[in-house]
Amino acid sequence: MAGRMVVGSAALAELVRPASAPDPAGGHRVLPVRPELTGLLPNRGLRRGSTIAVGVGQPRRSGGTSLILALLAEASRAGSWCAVVGVPTFGAGAAAEAGIALDRLALVPDPGPEWPTVVAALIDGVDVVVAAVPATVSASVANRLAARARQRGSVLVPYGRWDGADVTLQVVRGVWEGLGPGRGRLRRREVTVSARGRGAAARPKEIKVWLPGDELTQVIPRAAAARVAARTTSPRLRVVAPPAPAARSRTAVGPA
Repeated sequence: MAGRMVVGSAALAELVRPASAPDPAGGHRVLPVRPELTGLLPNRGLRRGSTIAVGVGQPRRSGGTSLILALLAEASRAGSWCAVVGVPTFGAGAAAEAGIALDRLALVPDPGPEWPTVVAALIDGVDVVVAAVPATVSASVANRLAARARQRGSVLVPYGRWDGADVTLQVVRGVWEGLGPGRGRLRRREVTVSARGRGAAARPKEIKVWLPGDELTQVIPRAAAARVAARTTSPRLRVVAPPAPAARSRTAVGPA
């Protein structure tokens, strides 16, 4: 089943009512994330009422969408509803591959000028709300939405610049793996994710993970990270020793 595409206020109201039903996950105050990401969050998960921003980096190495998929996967798998607002490139296929339950996923690709109203309505009835931040959003609107999330027990995940977030996650470096000299296909990317915030998250942190990583986000061991770095910094040259004199027979006919 594809993620629910929400168009119009009536469709939004119909979505929020069932999403407001009792939480299958038991209403836990902290929604789970994959173990590899727990070290970046002060509560080792998505605490209800918090604002966890995902920063947008340079397009060539952003990785923000992959990070959002990784953040949503475990909460969705545990029974939580999720919504993504204002990200038209967010694909249901990629969400399903990441483990997100599509029958509990709402997509609002283009909320238009009613962005604050749409986000506020979803906060009232959805467990985790990802919202691409428009350039025109004011500090007062941002503060009201964060306060609404605290009151309703939803997790607000602004995608973009958001001052005052409890934690801001961002992919700061990324290296693709899978291409050889003139062949291959991109399979996964080694990324460095940073976390900074306030209170318990005031001390900056960084981890290296694969995104995506064999259907799961995986922390990269130090040895593996060193091998990837060596492959990306050293020239693609291979030294070949000449054959020993005895390796070729003088009476051989045809190619050796």
